[in-house]
Amino acid sequence: MFQGIQKLAATTAVLTGLFAGTAFAETELVMSSWLPPRHPIVVGAMKPWAKQIEEVTEGRVTVRILARPLGAPPAHYDMAAEGVADITYGLHSFTTDERFQRSRIGQFSFLGDDAVSGSVAFWNVYSGMLDAQAEHKGTKVLGLFVHGPGMLHNNTRKIETKEDIAGLKIRTPGGYIADLMGELGASTLFMSSGEVYEKLSRGVIDGVTFPYDAIAAFNLGGDLTNTTKVPGGLYNTTWFLVMNEGKWNEISAEDQAAIESISGKAFAELVGTAWNGADEKGLAAANEAGIQIDEAPEALVATIAELAAGYEKAWSDAIAADGFDGAAALTALRAETGVEY
Repeated sequence: MFQGIQKLAATTAVLTGLFAGTAFAETELVMSSWLPPRHPIVVGAMKPWAKQIEEVTEGRVTVRILARPLGAPPAHYDMAAEGVADITYGLHSFTTDERFQRSRIGQFSFLGDDAVSGSVAFWNVYSGMLDAQAEHKGTKVLGLFVHGPGMLHNNTRKIETKEDIAGLKIRTPGGYIADLMGELGASTLFMSSGEVYEKLSRGVIDGVTFPYDAIAAFNLGGDLTNTTKVPGGLYNTTWFLVMNEGKWNEISAEDQAAIESISGKAFAELVGTAWNGADEKGLAAANEAGIQIDEAPEALVATIAELAAGYEKAWSDAIAADGFDGAAALTALRAETGVEY
């Protein structure tokens, strides 16, 4: 009898030791991911960040990234807010209402020459003096970022004047760049990134507004002939990484702090680095495809700057009604990225 009790105690001690040394997730978070699984941002930012969450919470919180999205790209913000998915990411410009009005600061022309400085500046300014969290109702904001400088790519002609843009059918991601391209004379069309290859190859569109990365990521080299660059970028797009607010509140304060330590500015640096690497591959693909790359002539840059100033003022006036200084925020953002405008 006594020996049996000793054996049971020994077995219990061994099992207790095993379980004590094993981390079991208290919370599994589901991320809906709509970019292709091998997209540089998924591989270089989303997956590493998910792994970091497990590490910093010592396994108490894990993230499972779905192989297929739970909805269309434009639906992803609402999916997080409504709890369809725990975590989502996407473009603010995919949402056509005005809920992300202050996010437009990161979409304008002449903002930055690389994705790291641009993303960090966007996080610092939008989450700080422009109170990004207040615009992301129903969610916890974990990341805000931009891609590398946006450019105009087309398969019709070299762009030297506003008149060269007139009549071109250009895919844009919506938001500021759609307005700007329309005022420059283009016919703009909205479609998700994954649709661009087919539409471009079939002649439905003549060109796209994208950073370099898309040339490689979406295999566009064979259907483009010309790229037009603007110092600091013709435009940019702003992105969010958010978690359902209710799900966030279920996580312990200790693990919330751990997750925040690898999110925010740290995530902006991580995703910006991934974008920069993708842009390098995109530039190599453009060169290999023989795409002619040109800096926009000064007169065209001046035309863009004149139009951009009007959009910036209208935006600044609009957010002033809520007590925000858009002009000061833009100055602060450009000071961080080093762009003179």
